[in-house]
Amino acid sequence: MKERLQKILSGAGICSRRKAETYILSGCVKVNGITANLGDSADPAEDEILVNGRPLQKNAPRPLYIMLNKPRGYVTTLSDEAGRKTVADLLQDVPGRVYPVGRLDMHSEGLLILTNDGELAHHLTHPSHEVYKEYLVKLSPDEPGLPSPEKPLSGTIELDGEMLLPAKCRLLTKTENGYIMTISIRQGKNRQIRRMCAKCGYTVNGLKRVAEGDVKLGDLPSGSWRYLSEGEVRYLKSL
Repeated sequence: MKERLQKILSGAGICSRRKAETYILSGCVKVNGITANLGDSADPAEDEILVNGRPLQKNAPRPLYIMLNKPRGYVTTLSDEAGRKTVADLLQDVPGRVYPVGRLDMHSEGLLILTNDGELAHHLTHPSHEVYKEYLVKLSPDEPGLPSPEKPLSGTIELDGEMLLPAKCRLLTKTENGYIMTISIRQGKNRQIRRMCAKCGYTVNGLKRVAEGDVKLGDLPSGSWRYLSEGEVRYLKSL
């Protein structure tokens, strides 16, 4: 069945549809030996499709959508030159190659989505994607006498010369050494919550992502993964 080339490339996990347009416009895509034009269609089962001179697999791998509960001490990459443990070490029984959508720093844990669906990955990491990500945070004041962190962390905070979108904060409990709370943010700046807390005079002692929009980590054990449900995949694609 013929489909637009952008959809074929995206469905094969090569790139997003937008990036596929760039490939086509730059002459990197050929169908049956002829350089493709934007708007062209093809049948991936019948036609020879080359991207940068490499043939597209006739039987493209099925889309995979994975949730991993990343433990602390693992880096969010598939290989690491420094020899550190990576999330790939936890995915060896996944029946296909998947890629992380976004990041969790080495000292953070919790919900991490991985997929081979290039279009969805591009969509979820695009700056316009502002779904709330919820984190369970343990923090302690850098000096005595600081106010409860709920109000300052919900207020106006500047990072990298830019005013952040307001966070949603909820104090869960006060501990002997600090606080436990949830913080939900719509942006994904590097180490954003740790830097927000530092700006307000608090040190993060534990950080765990527990939800991305309506997709919840739940009781998935640390270091384990599961397939996203059809409903969760539909939800992420609808955002």
